[in-house]
Amino acid sequence: MSLKTRAILVVVVGTALGFGLSFGGKLLAGKQRSVAASTPSDQAQLLVEVMQRVKSEFVEPIDDDELIESALRGMLSELDPHSQYLDADEYRDIRISTTGSYTGVGIEVSEVDGKVRVITPLADSPAARSGIRAGDQVIAVDGNVVDAKQLQDTIGRMRGRRGSKITITVLRDEEAIDYEMRRDLIRVASVHHESLQPNYGYIRLSQFTDSTAQELGRAVDELQKAQGGMLDGLVLDLRNNPGGVLDAAIDVSDLFLDSGIIVSADGRTAESRFVRSAHRGDVLDGAAMVVLVNKGSASASEIVAGALQDHNRATVVGTPTFGKGLVQTVVPLSMGRAIKLTTSRYYTPSGDSIHEVGITPDVLIDDTDGFPDLSLSSAVNREQDAQLVEAIGRLQGRQVMHSSTQ
Repeated sequence: MSLKTRAILVVVVGTALGFGLSFGGKLLAGKQRSVAASTPSDQAQLLVEVMQRVKSEFVEPIDDDELIESALRGMLSELDPHSQYLDADEYRDIRISTTGSYTGVGIEVSEVDGKVRVITPLADSPAARSGIRAGDQVIAVDGNVVDAKQLQDTIGRMRGRRGSKITITVLRDEEAIDYEMRRDLIRVASVHHESLQPNYGYIRLSQFTDSTAQELGRAVDELQKAQGGMLDGLVLDLRNNPGGVLDAAIDVSDLFLDSGIIVSADGRTAESRFVRSAHRGDVLDGAAMVVLVNKGSASASEIVAGALQDHNRATVVGTPTFGKGLVQTVVPLSMGRAIKLTTSRYYTPSGDSIHEVGITPDVLIDDTDGFPDLSLSSAVNREQDAQLVEAIGRLQGRQVMHSSTQ
C-alpha cells in the first residue's frame, strides 16, 4: 500500500478512534451491552481491510483519491436521498444555483430526445447577442463534440473566466453554425411577471435564490405601476419549482403576510431548531391571491404554499405537491469541497409535516401538458392552461365548472 494511502487511512482510523473515545464512558456504562458488539475501532479496522483489498485486488487500478471520494459519497448517500458529498465543481454549482449568478454565455440547455437543445438564450446574454436561438441543437463547444448523456460536463465547459473566448457550434435546419463570443457575468432571473386584465397580475417563480424575494418585490411594484394602482388580485405560479434557499422561501411568504408563523423546523442541533414568523406589511394590502402548484413544486415552494394556505391568505390550485419536508445544510470542507446534509424537518404553520405527503390544493385541477413552459420568459396562456384559467376565475369571484373543490 502506498504511503499516501496509509496516511489517509491513519486519519480515517484516528477520527474513528477519537469518536469512540469521546463516547467511551457512555458505552462502558451500559451494563447490558454485549461483549461481542463491535466498537468504533473495530469498524475502523474493517474499513482499513476493505480499502486494502480494493486497492490491491480490484480488477482495474484505482486512484487513492478516487477510492476515498467513493467512500465518502457512499457514506452520505446511504443516509437519505438528499444528503451528498460535493466535490469542488459540484460545490461551485451549488453556490451558483443559490446566488443566481455565474460567468458563462447565458443559455438554458436540456437533454431532449438524446440531444442537447437550447431551451432559451437569456436576454442580453453573450449567447443571445451572438444569434443563438431557442431550439438550436448544441453539437460542440470549442470544437469538442458534446454528449447529451454528459449534460453537466457540457454546461461546465460553457462556463469559465469572464472575458474568455468560447465557440459554440449549433445545428439548425441541418446546418452547423459556429458562434464565437466572450463569457460574461450572467444573472439568472428567478421571477417572471405580466399583467392580467383587468387589474390582476401573474408572477411565476422558477426557483428560490438569494435574490428571489427582492426580484418578486420589484415585480409587484412594476405590476402595480402598470395598472396605475394596487392590484385587485395576483396569481403566484410555483409549478415545477424544485425549491432552493430556505430563507428565500421565508422572505417570499413574508411579503404577503402581516403576522404569524411561516415555518418551523426541528433537528438535533440548536441551529437546526427554529421558528420563523412574518413581519407586518403585505405588499398586496390584502388583495386576493391564488397559488398554482403541481407535483413538481417541492421544498421551498411547499413552504410558501403551506404558509399562505394555512393563514387563509391564498387559495391553492393545482395538484398535490412533491412532499419534501426536509432541510439540507451545506457544510464547507477543505480544498473547496462540501457536504450537503439533512439537518431538520420543517413544519407548516399548522404544525403539519408535509414530508412524503405534500401540500393538498384547495382546488384540484389536473395539469395541462406543456404548461408552464420550460422557458421562464414564455408568455402565459389564458385559454389552454386549465390551472391558470381556474386561478383567474377564482380571482374574479367565479368558479370554473371543471374544478373540484375540496
